[in-house]
Amino acid sequence: MNKFSGKVIWITGASSGIGEALAYEWSRLGARIILSARRKSELERVKSACAHSDLCTVVPLDLADRQQIETVADKVLQQFGVVDILVNNGGISQRSLTIETDIAVDRRIMEVDYFSGVALTKKLLPVMTAKGDGHIVVISSIVGLFGFPLRSAYSAAKHALHGFYESLWAELHTQGIRVTMVCPGRILTNVSIHALTKDGTPHREMDHGQKNGITATVCARKIIKAVSRNKKEVYIGKTDLLMVYFKRYIPCLYYRLVSKVQPQ
Repeated sequence: MNKFSGKVIWITGASSGIGEALAYEWSRLGARIILSARRKSELERVKSACAHSDLCTVVPLDLADRQQIETVADKVLQQFGVVDILVNNGGISQRSLTIETDIAVDRRIMEVDYFSGVALTKKLLPVMTAKGDGHIVVISSIVGLFGFPLRSAYSAAKHALHGFYESLWAELHTQGIRVTMVCPGRILTNVSIHALTKDGTPHREMDHGQKNGITATVCARKIIKAVSRNKKEVYIGKTDLLMVYFKRYIPCLYYRLVSKVQPQ
């Protein structure tokens, strides 16, 4: 018996990348998984590949639709009664210069990457606090800890997550609410391919660094290990994580390195 067996875990962005990998790993541990993303067919594919597909439930959800978040959350709570672990993983990245990016792109990224998770969290918190137990896992990014070219809106949304969830933990940890902030660096997923460009169209290119990142499976296992240990913040990546420490402890080196990046 492990601590995740039988737990209800709701994963957004579960149709690919880190979310998909988390579904497989937690299913293998006997958790009851709620799989959410926009594409039902992809969610069904993930469900069928899970070790305990009978314990998986597909719940399509568009994180850009605030009303849908409210409605779907109500249905989930009605069906399951409680969500033990909420994984706010769904999101979208960016590859565009600030000066060229339409403000509608900034708003969409903020809506999907920040406000959707906040809305979902607020729907589940009353049930979690009533039970005196609940864990919010937030997939941020290392650029939620520093700025980087072509990522202004994405970085801003990820920075906002830290402010919100650190405050939430400070308010509710005495009521059994735990928070784990996950800051991945370069992970081998399609995040750069689906990233938004200046006019909101997909980037459709795999970043070189992304291609050489750690696998989503390795990332998922590190996340689950951090959650099991109730880590408040975890960094996952390779040498790209050095930028986190440069910004924190040697800021002059961080600024020097970033200034040499050629945005394209």
